[in-house]
Amino acid sequence: MNAVAHPDARPDLHRPGVGAVLVSTWRVGTPERQRAAVDAIRTAWESRAWPDLGLLSYSVLAGTDGDTLLHYSQWTEEKAYEDFVRTYRDDRNAEIDAAVPDIERVELRRYGPVHRSTGRGTTSTGELPGVVVIVEADFGGEGGGAGAGVREEWVDHVFAALDEDAVTRPATGGISGQFHLSTDGTRVLNYAEWESERAHEDWLTDDAPLSEAWERVQHDPRLVGGRVRRYTPALSLSAGV
Repeated sequence: MNAVAHPDARPDLHRPGVGAVLVSTWRVGTPERQRAAVDAIRTAWESRAWPDLGLLSYSVLAGTDGDTLLHYSQWTEEKAYEDFVRTYRDDRNAEIDAAVPDIERVELRRYGPVHRSTGRGTTSTGELPGVVVIVEADFGGEGGGAGAGVREEWVDHVFAALDEDAVTRPATGGISGQFHLSTDGTRVLNYAEWESERAHEDWLTDDAPLSEAWERVQHDPRLVGGRVRRYTPALSLSAGV
């Protein structure tokens, strides 16, 4: 089986059978190098057989900062990823690096499948999402983890705040959000689709006072860091039938 690129460049975020999600970040430097790297990734993958049915999809998003690429892959289990690393990854990366030298591979994080999700699933016009917002929230505690139930409770607080927003401060451009918990116990990642970058900016800069629910989310004393980055879908691959 060969790799097949999806026309909408989006993974199926509710695909059955996902047991692990791997998310990594590369820095490439410029928008031109972003496009060249995406092209090189597509060439390297489409010219080879799909590595393993344990890999369900592999997607790449281009940062609106003109510098970064985000890689989001769905696996049946972490072992399938480890098998891929041992057998298939190096020759693909070597081809990509030859086409776009000096890529900085910043970070790889491991997550479970979607923990909770929200949203209407489509844009108000039926068009594809214009931007994906990646929200990362880091938690600390003894041993570096958040403690049992801490991240789950925080996600519940986010949903309570979103429920309040539906009445008082609706995110009219928000489409969906998928919350993942990292396997090391330290991070929550929200993969959120929005109609446009402007819609997300307008929601962030809304001057309505924060509700108590959002105050509880943003000022949770167990939070030790966080970041928000925006991306546009660039490539999504899966095994051909």
